[in-house]
Parts: sequence; C-alpha cells; structure tokens
Amino acid sequence: MNILIIGHSVVDKIIDKDDISIKPGGIFYTVVSFLSQLQPEDKVYLCSSIDKENEILFKVAYDRVEKEFLVYVESISKVELVVDDVGERKETYSLIAQNLDLHTGNLDRFDGILVNMISGYDLSLNQLKLLRKNYDGLIYFDVHTMSRGVDKNLNRIFRKIGNFDEWAECIDILQTNESELLTLSDQKVEDRIVDELLSLGIKQIIVTKAERGATVFFREDESIKKIHKDAVQVKVANKVGCGDVFGAVYFFNYIKNKDVLLALEQANLFAGVATTYSEAKDFLNLKRNANERLSKK
Repeated sequence: MNILIIGHSVVDKIIDKDDISIKPGGIFYTVVSFLSQLQPEDKVYLCSSIDKENEILFKVAYDRVEKEFLVYVESISKVELVVDDVGERKETYSLIAQNLDLHTGNLDRFDGILVNMISGYDLSLNQLKLLRKNYDGLIYFDVHTMSRGVDKNLNRIFRKIGNFDEWAECIDILQTNESELLTLSDQKVEDRIVDELLSLGIKQIIVTKAERGATVFFREDESIKKIHKDAVQVKVANKVGCGDVFGAVYFFNYIKNKDVLLALEQANLFAGVATTYSEAKDFLNLKRNANERLSKK
C-alpha cells in the first residue's frame, strides 16, 4: 500500500497551565500515526516543507518516509497553542507558510491521499481541484485550521469558510470536529450540515467529539446512516495531535478493509492512547501501546 500525506510541518509552542514546551507539530502526528500502521511492503510519501533549523525535531519520523515531495524552505510555520481543560485551544501563529508545492503526475500509484489542513494554507482550492482531476482514488480531507481565519496579530479565530461547497466536491472522506463543522455551512444543526455536505458528493463525514468519541455519517439506500463509537477511557495527559492520529489510523484501516466500524474502532483506540502521552517521542510507541491495551481487555 502506498499513501501520500499532504500538510505543513509546524513547530508547536505548547502552553498548558504553567508548563511550556517546544515540540514537532503539524503533519508530524499524521506521519507517526501512519508509521504505526504500516506493514513491511507499505510506503508513506510526505508532501510537506522543512527547514534546517528545526529539522532535528521531525527527523525521527521523517527519516522513515519517502521524501520525493518533501522540500526545504527558509523557515517553517510556528504556532503558540494555549491548551485549556475545557473547549478549543487558542492558536497564534508567528509565521504562516505558503501553499505547498504539489506535483500531480503519477498519482495513480497511491492507494489513498490524505490532506490535513494543518495551517489552513497547505493547499489552495485550485490545487485541490487539480489533485482531484488527476486522481481517481480516495481523498481524505481534515478541515483542521482551515476553519480558523487570521487576524492582524496572526490569532486564529473560527469563522465560516467561503466556497466550501467547491472544496467538498473534491473530497471523499471529510474529518471535522464539532467546532469546525459549524464553519462549513450556514446551517447550525449537525444533521442538517451533514445532509448538505453529503449532497455535494462527499462519501463519508467524520465528526470527532473529544471525550465523547466520534461519529461517521454516510448515505446508504437513499438515507443517511451513522455509526458512533465512544472514546476510549484513559487518563488524559495531552490534547495535541490526537485528531491527526485519529484521521491517519481511520484512513489507513478503511483503505485496507473498507469497513467503517473497524476503522472507527481502531482510530478511537489509537487516538485514545495518544492522549496519554506527554512527549512527542512517545508517539513512536503507538502500535505497541495500543496492542498492550487490547491484550488487557
């Protein structure tokens, strides 16, 4: 299996009460999560950018991916994340990178393409349309920070996304959390937003709900079906990167098995395990720790 991941690499400054830490962020969490799923014959290709100054932060994961689409730039994005016990985190960027370079030749070698809008500027609408035009396989799209606008101080604030119907026409599987979902439509009720988005051609919509788990919506026999799984019960030590873990694990398992329930269960398990980590390097233990949890059931 060959997977292409698209998204910005970001340096995270995480402020959690009195604790401040600098960690690899952005697409890093998607990469390590895919690595936790791979069999020897599988390959992950990464379309991202990195700089010399911060390369060491990402090295442990990026050394294990195919680098055909990975480019060096003068400086990558940096973001300050203020994490609260309740509600959405506050995000302030010190630099927002430009759209990634995306070459759309020979895409048919990929079994799936995951686009994670880490900064919200990872790809332009025209780039996504070109990707869709040149690729017939599954495109997984995580709304992520695309749901937040930018003020004059580079604070990221939720706002309605313009022309999202055009983005939706290029997407097979959409991931969004509850706050992000409200930025995709003028509707204010989950079921109505989902109905609208599915009518645009999206095949699955995944709404992640933090400690309440996640729900997958899809059409079947002209009606909307949904499958919900509660979150894994763990002692939460971390809230950063867990949605990225969820998306990578879900997409890999769905491509492999075409089973929504199985993919959802695996994604919930790995995302739950990720919330117990306090260091970025711990994410390299995802597979082992998830298997340990399963063996104790």
